[in-house]
Amino acid sequence: MNEQDREDKGFTVVDRRGAASETSPPSPVSAAEPSPGQPASRVDFSMLAQSIAFSALHYLGLMTEPESGRAGERDIPLARHNIEILELLEEKTRGNLSTEEARLLASLLYEVRMHFVEATKSPAS
Repeated sequence: MNEQDREDKGFTVVDRRGAASETSPPSPVSAAEPSPGQPASRVDFSMLAQSIAFSALHYLGLMTEPESGRAGERDIPLARHNIEILELLEEKTRGNLSTEEARLLASLLYEVRMHFVEATKSPAS
């Protein structure tokens, strides 16, 4: 890809603060790969937060690997790191999230923290 091709491909920022769509529930996030010729799903705050939370759960050994179906390799320091990223995200976005986004982030943080406590108090399987 040459320099001009990189310049032609941009992105669009849409400010939806105060839009009527904020009162409607967010559309479900699909983990499926887009079909050939179809654009990838739009990345939003919910997808970002869920991705980080799923990584934490993976490193706690609670999520299976899509390719093999095996439980993720337990790595407590990496799980803690992902939880800390979610905490930083919560701190830095406080007051700038929609009600739904704030609830989602709080819920994800609660869930991964509880799983972390369980994983660190019991011996590894």
